[in-house]
Amino acid sequence: MEKLVDNIWGRKNMVVDVDQTLDCKGLSCPMPIMKLAKTMKQMESGKILELLATDPGSKPDVPAWCNKTGNELLETAEEDGVYKYYIKCK
Repeated sequence: MEKLVDNIWGRKNMVVDVDQTLDCKGLSCPMPIMKLAKTMKQMESGKILELLATDPGSKPDVPAWCNKTGNELLETAEEDGVYKYYIKCK
């Protein structure tokens, strides 16, 4: 499913073709990262995951997790208190 994203880096209207959405809204650290890791292990290489989170700790945690694991953080957006991360599976 394609999603139109206005990201926090100032780029506007990027289209991201999402293969799966992981809703972690309402979960606190470390649960969003634990669920992210489990979900990404089940995904095929090249597929894109949309992670939704409300935990402010996800802002540093998700990019750090992507750097550590080699998965690619394509975009990050924030809308109405929901952080949205678009991650390409390695």
